Amino acid sequence: MSQIYNWLVTRWNWPGAAAFCGVFLLLIAPVAWVLAGSAIFWVFLQMPVYMLHQLEEHADDRFRGFTNTTMGHGVEVLSRPATFVINSLGVWAVDLIAFYLAVFVAPGWGLMALYLPLVNSVGHIGQAAVMKKYNPGLISAILLFLPLAGFGLYSISTTADVTWPMQALGLLVAVGVHAAIIVHVKSKLAAAHLTRPS
Repeated sequence: MSQIYNWLVTRWNWPGAAAFCGVFLLLIAPVAWVLAGSAIFWVFLQMPVYMLHQLEEHADDRFRGFTNTTMGHGVEVLSRPATFVINSLGVWAVDLIAFYLAVFVAPGWGLMALYLPLVNSVGHIGQAAVMKKYNPGLISAILLFLPLAGFGLYSISTTADVTWPMQALGLLVAVGVHAAIIVHVKSKLAAAHLTRPS
């Protein structure tokens, strides 16, 4: 396990490995459509799409470097282990749970997988508008997240038996994941300021 962790995190190979897996999951996506229907397809699609987004965002440690520079101002507010945990638990695990809920309970309970990239894209676009410059992940957020997650959300909401609690849970989970990242970054920044000599 330590060798796998070292290869994935210490040597920072996970963004490429995730994108590689994402391509194969995209090739499986039509099978999900045929066997499980359009609603399950849209939930399933979000994981490979997010993995491709993560390649733009995290290859060469771009996002972590960008965040540590712009928000941390030299303080490491995002470490490599934290960034990996955020993306593995906050994205892959959430998408997996959403997929299982969509398949075994009801498609509407999988909406968190669609709200997650939509909330993420709002963050990327909002940051770019405020800072007036590119941030890692912006292009795929616009070209992939907005059309695929947006249309998928619309499609599931209009064709499946989706209730407001399903919508609310999906949005709450997506916002909660991103809020947790902000809290983590701010707590690291605050801790660094407290330990600095006055």
